[in-house]
Amino acid sequence: MKVVLIVVGVLAVLYVLVCCVLYFKQESLLFFPTQLRADYQFQFPGRFEERWITAADGTRLHGVLFKAMSPKGLVFYLHGNGGTVDSWAPAADAYTSLHYDVFILDYRGYGKSEGRITSQAQLLSDVQTAYQQLLPEYPESQTVILGYSVGTGPATWLAAQQHPKLLILQAPYFSIRDLATRLYPFVPGFLVRYPMPTNELIQRVKAPIALFHGDQDEVIYYESSLKLQALCKPSDRLIVLPGAGHNAMTDNPLYRCEVAKLL
Repeated sequence: MKVVLIVVGVLAVLYVLVCCVLYFKQESLLFFPTQLRADYQFQFPGRFEERWITAADGTRLHGVLFKAMSPKGLVFYLHGNGGTVDSWAPAADAYTSLHYDVFILDYRGYGKSEGRITSQAQLLSDVQTAYQQLLPEYPESQTVILGYSVGTGPATWLAAQQHPKLLILQAPYFSIRDLATRLYPFVPGFLVRYPMPTNELIQRVKAPIALFHGDQDEVIYYESSLKLQALCKPSDRLIVLPGAGHNAMTDNPLYRCEVAKLL
C-alpha cells in the first residue's frame, strides 16, 4: 500500500507540473513567431506599402498593404500561427487579382512587429487597433475580414465588434479551449488562457459568413466547422474542400473559385 501511495503521489506531482507548464507556457504552444530586422527589405511583386501601427501600450506593430488595380475594397487578413507577412504574402494574389487590396498584419513578435503576445485581450486589442487605423481609407461596407487557422478566432471577434461587408474563415476552430481539450484530454479546460470562443462570437456577427474547411485537416479537426455552421445564420455558408488538409488552402482551386464568387 505504501508503494502504491508513493507512485500515486509522484504521478500527481508530475500531473501538476505538466499542467503548470501548459498554463504558463501556452504562448510557445500556440504561437510560432519568426522575427525580421526593422530594415529588412521585402521583395514582393506588384505594389505594396509597409504600414506601422501603434498599439494601446505603445508597441509598434507592422503590416503590409498589397495594392490591387482599381480596388473595390480591402481584405483585412489575419494569418496563422507561423511565419510572417513575408511568407504569407503569396496569399495576397488571390484577392488582389479580384481587385481587393490586402492588408496582412504581423502579430506581436512576428516579422517587424515589436513585443510579444502575452494575453488574449492584448492580441484582440492589437487586431482592432490595426483595423481601425485603416477605416479612414476603407469603409466597412467595402471591407472583408479574413482569418486563417489561429487567426479565425480574432477575425470572428473583430467582425462581432465591427460591421464588415463579409467574414471569411479558413480552417476555423470551434474554440481554442475545445481544440485544446481534444488534443490534451487530460488537461482541465479552465487552464486555457486563450479560450477564444469562436462558437460564442460567431453568433454575434451580423455580416455574411463563409466557412472553408478541408475534410482531411490534420491540425484543426473538420467537425469544428460543422459545429460552427449550426450556430451561423441560415444564409451563411460552409464550403467543404474535399481531400484538402490544413495548409495551402488559398491555392486550392475550389477555394479560389468560391472566393471569386464571394468577392
